[in-house]
Amino acid sequence: MTRMTAASAEAFVPKTNSLKGLREAAAGCRGCPLYAPATQTVFGEGPRRARLMMVGEMPGDREDRAGHVFVGPAGRELDAALERVGIPRADAYVTNVVKHFKFRERGKRRIHDTPKKSEVDACFPWLREELRLVKPEVLLILGATAGKALLGSSFRLTASRGRPLESDLAPCMMATTHPAAILRAPDGAARQAEREQFVRDLEAVAAQLGAPR
Repeated sequence: MTRMTAASAEAFVPKTNSLKGLREAAAGCRGCPLYAPATQTVFGEGPRRARLMMVGEMPGDREDRAGHVFVGPAGRELDAALERVGIPRADAYVTNVVKHFKFRERGKRRIHDTPKKSEVDACFPWLREELRLVKPEVLLILGATAGKALLGSSFRLTASRGRPLESDLAPCMMATTHPAAILRAPDGAARQAEREQFVRDLEAVAAQLGAPR
């Protein structure tokens, strides 16, 4: 799973079997230019032996300011869906492919900017180590950026979501949309449809875990 690029976090990744050690080292990562405008590194959170690991794209504005993953509006959608299907978020390890917020300034607002492949590749060593230490039973991809980072450029979310995928990264890998897709829907009806499909995908994850629904 090693990926080396011109810009890479590899030199900042310590040899450790501790998530705490990884998190502390990642705070000083300068492996790509995204660290400079960001407030801080936003590393993964959750139990070392979590059965479920969820991987999104990158932190948003709220996460960048707070220093914690999925605590903004998309995080609230994720929390609500997990509660509906009976998966305690505290039992899952939640992280992102890219650990720094990439944005464009528009007045006083900071607008999400999709990371380039080179930026995803540069940050990949951190995710590689998180996977090595957590060893999840179920690995859930949240969105196309995470899917392409883990499964390659041929990954297509619409063809892959809601069903087990073949991978050597975990005994079971599945994919769904990023919860931010719910917020981007054009109206209330579309948002509710996205929300219900997201919940159905998480029900399939709960079934793999044997979680109560």
